Amino acid sequence: MESEQQPRLRSVVSYVQRGGRMTVGQQRAWDQCWPELGRKVSELEPGPIDFAKWFGRAAPVLLEIGSGMGETTAQLAAAEPEVNYVAVEVYEAGLGQLMLRAEKLALENLRLLHGDAVVLLTEHVPPDTLSGVRIFFPDPWPKKRHHKRRLIQPEFVKLVASRLAPGGMLHMATDWEHYAEQMLEVCSAEPRLRNRFPDWAPRPSWRPVTKFEQRANEEGRISHDLIFERVK
Repeated sequence: MESEQQPRLRSVVSYVQRGGRMTVGQQRAWDQCWPELGRKVSELEPGPIDFAKWFGRAAPVLLEIGSGMGETTAQLAAAEPEVNYVAVEVYEAGLGQLMLRAEKLALENLRLLHGDAVVLLTEHVPPDTLSGVRIFFPDPWPKKRHHKRRLIQPEFVKLVASRLAPGGMLHMATDWEHYAEQMLEVCSAEPRLRNRFPDWAPRPSWRPVTKFEQRANEEGRISHDLIFERVK
């Protein structure tokens, strides 16, 4: 097994574990839908996830990291029925809400993972297998002393690049200018990635406007998309 697949112990993580009670609907979704749609990263068996078995079909696997409350994730999965869409999130209520949305849309191509995306990628996703990775509006950690907690760092991008299949896409979006510049710098320095555009990507019409993006628009912040391709 490649050394980059070995788990790393991290003293700093990019997320905060949020508590709080789930709504009645979200709890029902957990009780009724989770056994089929979801798994906890911490409870996965050692080794790669058999996505074809889990979905009941062989299809390109697209991973969204940080699905939040699922308002866009459900729409994106519905728009790409030919893709095995996987969302990983640390917020239980968000996954509960996403399951409610999936139920309403009768989605069959969506599976959910609760836990740390770094552990998931390191221990349970083989190299060269993902058709795409999406990271939309990750926590910007705007204060300078917190920048080390941002998800998009060289080691993480190296890990993501190694899990993408050749030709696979890493698509990111943020409404924080400094974070966008950091994303551009970090991803441009990764030898296995190539920017599909001179710098920022045009905003895709198919990407729904998130509540974070709407708030940014109202506050005068410009959102940036970045799309990088795995080249080798």
